[in-house]
Amino acid sequence: MFAALKFCFSALILLCNSVLFCTLMLPLALLKLLLPLAPVRRWTDRILNRIPSLWIDLNQVWLGSVNRSRWQVELAPGLRPEGWYLLVCNHQSWMDILVLQRVLNRRVPMLKFFLKRELLYVPILNLAWWALDFPFMRRGSGGGTARKDLRDAKAACEKFRQVPTTVTSFAEGTRLTPAKQAEQASPYQHLLAPKAGAVTMALGTLGDLLDGLIDVTIVYPDKVPSFVDAMCGRLGDVVVQVQLRPIPPELLKGGGKQRGQLQTWLDGVWQEKDQAISQVLLQRQR
Repeated sequence: MFAALKFCFSALILLCNSVLFCTLMLPLALLKLLLPLAPVRRWTDRILNRIPSLWIDLNQVWLGSVNRSRWQVELAPGLRPEGWYLLVCNHQSWMDILVLQRVLNRRVPMLKFFLKRELLYVPILNLAWWALDFPFMRRGSGGGTARKDLRDAKAACEKFRQVPTTVTSFAEGTRLTPAKQAEQASPYQHLLAPKAGAVTMALGTLGDLLDGLIDVTIVYPDKVPSFVDAMCGRLGDVVVQVQLRPIPPELLKGGGKQRGQLQTWLDGVWQEKDQAISQVLLQRQR
């Protein structure tokens, strides 16, 4: 019963927050649509990218009110809200997005995620995602559809050159489950194997602007929570480690010749991430 009340409270705050958020964005989104000129886009994009910070702040109201979680956060020094970054993170739950937003809001430019194309049909938020130039991808598609998705994603990344941005990739491509891990024969204990496609494209488009790779590792020591768990007050403890890594200069072009090198480098990042997760879980058991 108490969990149901918490869920209703969380849902009400989230709905009101999202409606307010999209209402504030609507005039600027329409202006951006009707006047697709570079000076107009630069002006509207700078304002549009600031509005979500308020949305994230208000989301923390319900998240913190219904959960009594302990957060252990290790933040890299040197992050700045006026830079350009590529961010990679392990992926276990929809909660990963709220965790990233809570930890990095106002510390780095707004996070831009690669989204499934099906999310275009989510009411209210689809307007915000379009206005903010989030790239939409058809996961698992091939042939001409996949090539079109990559072209669309590259075009979105080109727009990110106008304002400071954090291009965010869940490089594993899908949420971790034991079944997916077994099917993939993953070489990692706590992760799926990373895919270099989106990272390669982002480096090829924004490489000359990027200030580094933000490497985020999220651990849920109790259990991996769902979004509904968090709304019902069952989030549990959260451990987040944020590192700022330099990107090897030879990878910044992001072309076909660099893809193999990039995959090798990304595999190394994932090996360190896997070891970090093991260490966190071991420390919690003591």
